[in-house]
Amino acid sequence: MLADLDHIHLGDRPLIVCDVDDVVLQFATPFQAFLESRGHNLLPRSFKLTGNIVNGADQSVIEAPAVKALIDDFFLDQESWQTPFADAVDSLHALARHADLVFLTAMPPRHAEVRRRLLDQLTLSFPMLATEEPKGPMVAALHAARPLPVAFVDDMVHNLHSVGDHVPDCLLVYLPPPLEIFRFAPDPRETVRRAENWPAASALLHDHFGS
Repeated sequence: MLADLDHIHLGDRPLIVCDVDDVVLQFATPFQAFLESRGHNLLPRSFKLTGNIVNGADQSVIEAPAVKALIDDFFLDQESWQTPFADAVDSLHALARHADLVFLTAMPPRHAEVRRRLLDQLTLSFPMLATEEPKGPMVAALHAARPLPVAFVDDMVHNLHSVGDHVPDCLLVYLPPPLEIFRFAPDPRETVRRAENWPAASALLHDHFGS
């Protein structure tokens, strides 16, 4: 199971735990294109999907159950829509020369095999966990009591705070995509480091690991 930690085997190296959607793979931009193919639009009026997806014909709001179904359909066909951010693939491979890397993707585990296949196609064959559980306990269980540096990269502030609460010595890297909807995102705590792109995030990680 790709939601089970048992298949993750870490070496005697630092650990990077990295989100996938809108960090490694573009999500919001291709999801907008996917919605338009279904006759809908995503309006960046607040930092959420439900309430901001509207029918393209009459601008009526798509209700929560239909939004959930649309996200489900998108993940089923993610290989046709999602592509990596610039520098993401090269940066991850460079980081993997100095640290173990695990993807922690926030998605229903039923879509994990498709996500796994897409990442493999992009040469990103690092271990992956797919779960809808809070990320803090997941990173804590993964890192356990290893006396080695650990870092976490995500585009969602609540995930960064969750990991910070459960793994106090973890480097927290906020890597939001350059999208209008992220103007509405909450500000992270002062303990979170912000990076504008993958080269900047890589510099923070290399510095943390002393590599």
